[in-house]
Amino acid sequence: QVQLVESGGGLVQAGGSLRLSCAASKTIFSNYAMGWYRQAPIKQRELVAQFTSGGNIAYADFVKGRFTISRDNAKNTVYLQMNSLKPEDTAVYYCRASYGRYDYWGQGTQVTVSS
Repeated sequence: QVQLVESGGGLVQAGGSLRLSCAASKTIFSNYAMGWYRQAPIKQRELVAQFTSGGNIAYADFVKGRFTISRDNAKNTVYLQMNSLKPEDTAVYYCRASYGRYDYWGQGTQVTVSS
């Protein structure tokens, strides 16, 4: 079983920045897709950014140029640097690790952007 623990959420004004962290309980990077999703009230969960299982990076169109995903394999941690935040970025952000039939989610961290 893999545990994912997110941190770094909070309240920020529009135009501000936050960095989210997702720490995995053990090394899972080598062949897992790792990424960030978000879910706003009454909306479906959506992909924000991820490292694919092939090692490529994918971003949702609505965060391109503002958010950057990165990782530190030595720390088993994935990061999401979020700049130029907008009120519509307000959501619970979830970390996900998946490979084949294995699919793990963190508990989520709240990001609130005030106007």
